[in-house]
Amino acid sequence: MSSSRRGLLAGSAAMAAGAVAGCALPAGASRAPQTPFTVAQTTVPIVGSEQAFPVRRIYCIGRNYAAHAREMGSDPTREPPFFFQKPADAIQVVMPGTVADHPYPTLTKNYHYEVELVVALAKGGRNIAPADALGLVYGYSLGLDMTRRDLQREMGDQKKPWEIGKSFDHSAPIGPIHPVAKVGHYTDGSIWLKVNGQTKQNATLKHMIWSVAEQISRLSQAFELMPGDIIYSGTPENVGPVVRGDVIEIHIDGLPNLSVRIV
Repeated sequence: MSSSRRGLLAGSAAMAAGAVAGCALPAGASRAPQTPFTVAQTTVPIVGSEQAFPVRRIYCIGRNYAAHAREMGSDPTREPPFFFQKPADAIQVVMPGTVADHPYPTLTKNYHYEVELVVALAKGGRNIAPADALGLVYGYSLGLDMTRRDLQREMGDQKKPWEIGKSFDHSAPIGPIHPVAKVGHYTDGSIWLKVNGQTKQNATLKHMIWSVAEQISRLSQAFELMPGDIIYSGTPENVGPVVRGDVIEIHIDGLPNLSVRIV
């Protein structure tokens, strides 16, 4: 056999061996697809851990306190719960003991605060019974559902989706997540919000129309819930506007206060 022929065969064998090696994977394993760029994973710090909570989806419940439902023009005795979503990267992590800068968004002249208990899920499922729902909870935090109220109302008046009023950059400030194994479940306790030291919202968690367990159950009827989902559980009455320079402070009994400055 000529040397050129032997070289060709050797090269072909090497290529085949490389292809086989490149395709060889352990049984049941799959190769991660290559992507043209990297998309950052949104995470929230976990109290007492070096790990972070990976956020998959943000669900929010509307008008879950009776007095807030009335101030928004609804009848809480007749209205079933409804939900909307924010993108995961709407998260703005706010650490206790700091005053985080929160950018005033574009396109609005009526920017509102809403303080809320936030629920983080470690398990998922469909059609979860209320009695089983709290078993999905990983932990709790407190947060803000910031809202471009003029755009929300404008879209509502036109019978159009109002994501533009709710689902924008930095619209979901949140503190670190406290594992339920350490803090238990939150069913009562004070929830309040102050602007420049003046109390604006003040209620208790027991004033929720739909409990955390009921919210999880109802959501699981519409969506398959998954680990990494978080739920903003509604806000009390007296939502209102802020302007640049205002400082918002929020509180839920048993969780450290959070503060942001509108810039």
